[in-house]
Amino acid sequence: MEYWNSTLGSGFILMGILNDSGSPELLCATITVLYMLALTSNGLLLLVITVDSRLHVPMYFLLGQLSLMDLLFTSVVTPKALVDFLQSEYTISFGGCALQMFLALTLGSAEDLLLAFMAYDRYVAICHPLNYMVFMRPRVCWLMVATAWILASLSAFVYTTYTMHYPFCKVRKIRHLLCEIPPLLKLACADTSRYELLVYVMGVTFLMPPLFTIISSYTLILCTVLHMPSNEGKQKALVTCSSHLTVVGMFYGAATFMYVLPSSLHNPRQDNIISLFYTVVTPALNPLIYSLRNKEVMGALKRVLAKYILPFNLTIYLVYN
Repeated sequence: MEYWNSTLGSGFILMGILNDSGSPELLCATITVLYMLALTSNGLLLLVITVDSRLHVPMYFLLGQLSLMDLLFTSVVTPKALVDFLQSEYTISFGGCALQMFLALTLGSAEDLLLAFMAYDRYVAICHPLNYMVFMRPRVCWLMVATAWILASLSAFVYTTYTMHYPFCKVRKIRHLLCEIPPLLKLACADTSRYELLVYVMGVTFLMPPLFTIISSYTLILCTVLHMPSNEGKQKALVTCSSHLTVVGMFYGAATFMYVLPSSLHNPRQDNIISLFYTVVTPALNPLIYSLRNKEVMGALKRVLAKYILPFNLTIYLVYN
């Protein structure tokens, strides 16, 4: 098979889920609505956590980082997919593909680590409440966030560099929503079996320790909650933890499917659906899951809207009327 010159002047064709759909216009409209919901909900949650001093605690600091990651993750993929569909232009440059892969891997890996840190935060808050501000002091929180970003960036850089060094064939069509390792390796005109095994092993290695941390934390939390004398305390703890576990389930389910299952079990249509789920659906749902059942967040949102947004709108109304 012929090779093509994989330089910065070359490119790929992203044949994503919108091309395989039976109703692409309806799917495009749905993705647009979900993307706008993700922008609005994550943006509002970030604003509320930043502005309201009552939410300046470790739990909401980490939640703000999760919203930031979701906001960036969906923005790396969704706008390009929508613009490509509307313009019927599906190309992406070699450099653009590498950048998209690097950013997606960085944000996905950082979220993987952050969810484990959030589980640890809940474990300390519920099981060791008297020592909470010692174990989760600001310096520790910043160290957690920095660790997630730095390790994720280094891992993504290595994966992206090695994946893009392969020679690719003349057939440049990537049957996927974005540039990711599994669909790109299918275009490589070289033996990638060892690298695919490495991706599998490293995927398991990167996913399993945080997942083990999360499971261990919530097992200990459940044991503590069951022994709580106050029903109100039990309910508050369970609501907070159930929200986190819902997000964990969605994230790890999609990540396991893409990076842990053997390539023989993948097909382009399923991969497209899974990628749509974790790049568009999950970022739109995460802030709703965390905020709708959280009285502190909803109360803070009302205070911020009353203090900043509503007076601004009233001023605009008075100026133009």
